[in-house]
Amino acid sequence: MAATIRRENEILAGQLLAQLEGSSVIDNTGRVVYQFEYEQRIPCAFIGAGWHSYRNIYPAFQYAPIDLRAVCDLDVTRAANYARIFGASAHYSDHWTMLNREKPTAVFIVTSYDPEGHVQAVELALDCLSAGAHVWMEKPTASSTAEVKKLAAAAQEADRIVVTGMKTVFSPVMRKMKEIISSPEFGAPSSIFVRYPLAMPEFGKRGSLIEMNWFLDCIFHPAAVLFNLMGPIDRIAYEWEAVAGASVTAIRFQSGAVGALHLAAGSSSAGPVDRTEVVGKDANVVVDNGVKLTYYRAAPRSESGRAGSFIVPTENAPLCWEPEFAYGQLYNKNLFYLGYVDEVVYFCDCVMRGTAPSRGSLDDAFRILELFEVYRQVKPGTWVTLGGS
Repeated sequence: MAATIRRENEILAGQLLAQLEGSSVIDNTGRVVYQFEYEQRIPCAFIGAGWHSYRNIYPAFQYAPIDLRAVCDLDVTRAANYARIFGASAHYSDHWTMLNREKPTAVFIVTSYDPEGHVQAVELALDCLSAGAHVWMEKPTASSTAEVKKLAAAAQEADRIVVTGMKTVFSPVMRKMKEIISSPEFGAPSSIFVRYPLAMPEFGKRGSLIEMNWFLDCIFHPAAVLFNLMGPIDRIAYEWEAVAGASVTAIRFQSGAVGALHLAAGSSSAGPVDRTEVVGKDANVVVDNGVKLTYYRAAPRSESGRAGSFIVPTENAPLCWEPEFAYGQLYNKNLFYLGYVDEVVYFCDCVMRGTAPSRGSLDDAFRILELFEVYRQVKPGTWVTLGGS
């Protein structure tokens, strides 16, 4: 069956490549191709009929080359409702029955945790891979690095790809930030600061996955940003406080750059959620609240005590990108500025081209889970070297 599916993918690839060239993921022009504009679409199934997928994943299919054939959920009524709402012709309560009958080229998985706190999607993804399907799974990919290794081995054996929905690194501002810090004029990134509001339980409770589920669920956002922008980590040490469960982690990257991850538990829910800043050579770039990007370009320094104006030359002035929310443009939808559409289209592109993902990959998931395990197993104030495989 796997060989047959590979042949089907080759045929679909030739039909879809020209269409994919117009997607926002491929050429960064912002031109979006609607689902109905694709002459050929990938036969897909979906496991999960929850609130998150209803709001953010199923709706993203409107802009991707996806032919949603079936929906599966343990609650068969919900599966039937989601299938009707999102255009699937079939629904199931058993994923093996769905896989055997529908034989999807790819499966999307958005589920929760089992009673012990393990990520349910791991075993589901393994089943989908063994059935010959590519897999897109919402974060967290797994609960441990051992499970990620198991997924990687299964994906290699099946010759399929697995992508995790790390939406932040697919957002327009973060893709632009990556472009800026990779440019010669910015210089080699020397330091990074990432702020995200997330509490960590006290050390004695971290052995329980149930106690750590919310932390696991959310650490993927700031950690994915760290690895995407700065590469692998060499070593870390963190400090933790007991009032709100906030922490600050000092980081040395393998590149030699340094960084800080501020998990700002206790911050107001009325304020911006996150902030990321990368410093290069006489330049820095900042993302605020996931939608505002400011690039402070290198500028001539004023003589101390002699400068009469703060205005720098126009060619050195800061560049700022921020959306307007007055028009009904697609970029004003959270599906776009949060990265949901781009991560889904990116997965489709990898499937059709037969290319390994460079974002949302199992390698990325492994690095994030390695960081997660440090927080679970190592007490504050201890330096730990990372870089396992």
